[in-house]
Amino acid sequence: MRLARHGTAGAERPLISGADGTWRDLRPVIGDLTPGTLPTVLEGVDIDTLPVVESPERFGAPLSGIGKIVCIGLNYRQHAAETGAAVPGEPIVFLKTPDTVVGPDDQVLIPRRSLKTDYEVELAVVIGREARYLPDEAAAAGCVAGYAISNDISEREFQLERGGQWDKGKNCETFNPLGPWLLTADEVPDPQTLGLRLSVNGEPRQNSNTSDMIFGVHQLIRYLSHFMVLRPGDVINTGTPAGVALGLPGEPYLRAGDVVEVEIDGLGRQRQTFGQA
Repeated sequence: MRLARHGTAGAERPLISGADGTWRDLRPVIGDLTPGTLPTVLEGVDIDTLPVVESPERFGAPLSGIGKIVCIGLNYRQHAAETGAAVPGEPIVFLKTPDTVVGPDDQVLIPRRSLKTDYEVELAVVIGREARYLPDEAAAAGCVAGYAISNDISEREFQLERGGQWDKGKNCETFNPLGPWLLTADEVPDPQTLGLRLSVNGEPRQNSNTSDMIFGVHQLIRYLSHFMVLRPGDVINTGTPAGVALGLPGEPYLRAGDVVEVEIDGLGRQRQTFGQA
């Protein structure tokens, strides 16, 4: 099933869609899709009894109240190659704050004094049950609620040239469009077979597959669970494939007015227009 939230920013209402693709109002069951209500929905909802929503409004992020966003750097072989980096022996981990999250089609703001704002299509994993010191990847698979599209926007000068942690280039406002929906894990039998695509002003930039990941989804969850507790509603941005501006000739970074379109197989599409902060 698909889970989503629609409506004006800050007042989104929860949606659910089953096999027939019809969106239905989840409010008779829950007030909103949050880390607290997500397990209730995953346990099973009688979708056919819920009111039909004929024309959903603006899609917001598919989950409200995200606890933490854990990000993985250099997790695609071809992306590591294009940036001249060695293939990491262990996952590179950094955090992104939940207040960077916006809807999939919301405007993204280029920070003031930014010259190197970059895009990153990523498969986002949403955790559905507590993951703590998991013994193996099978246990990790059981902790996945579902999958969504994430655009892990980055400012490369802030990230790489200003010293300290990557966080400075990752946590600017609006830097994590998420959605349009969460596709539950049972609908994705193998998360390592998904195509990812991104274009800027109609020009294809990224076109890859999650099979190019260095560390797979379930491997990442097991690994992270030995360093931190993953809880329902936490999000893992699993890394981006080759084709980012940082790795392209001329480094074609984003400017105000640019339109970025993002797609992952089965997870819908995003479309952001970039503006100036």
